[in-house]
Amino acid sequence: MNIKNARYLTSAVKEEQILKDEAVEFAFVGRSNVGKSSLINALVGQKSLAKTSSTPGLTKMINYFVVNEQFRIVDLPGYGYAKTGQKHIANWAGLMEKYLTMSPNLKTVFVLLDCRHKPNELDKMMLEFLQTYQIPFMLIATKVDKIAKSKLPQACNQIAKELGVRKEIIMPFSSENGIGKENLLNYIESLIG
Repeated sequence: MNIKNARYLTSAVKEEQILKDEAVEFAFVGRSNVGKSSLINALVGQKSLAKTSSTPGLTKMINYFVVNEQFRIVDLPGYGYAKTGQKHIANWAGLMEKYLTMSPNLKTVFVLLDCRHKPNELDKMMLEFLQTYQIPFMLIATKVDKIAKSKLPQACNQIAKELGVRKEIIMPFSSENGIGKENLLNYIESLIG
């Protein structure tokens, strides 16, 4: 798939702002600081479409981006960063849950995991939630440029083992050097129909 254009559409901070139209959507979710904004930017070939920050937990809302006027990328709030307070965390969790269960054309949720670290309890809870509600998902192992190429299969195997999934549903990705970009775009294209 060739990305010709991508643009910010809108953000949702409360349930009634969640879009429920006919547009096909692909959501991206992961722990704070997993490289979600960088991945979205690398995927669409823009440096600052999704806002990146050295401060974890910056995405506090659901951000919608239109790609090729054909489908939407949905940037969900990062989880696992508690500095902002329990009330805000509960709000984001509720908003994210509503989005995931109420979006009629959500094709896949891409769950991002840093390949250098074992998945934590929040990662496991996210997968459990998706499985419970039968929401299709794929795992993306991010920051693969930060480990030796020879260690990548072992890192993916560890993620699969920790989460109890097949390693075939894990896509390695690097925002730095483009590893996995073509595979991810091809996967998205196969679901647009």
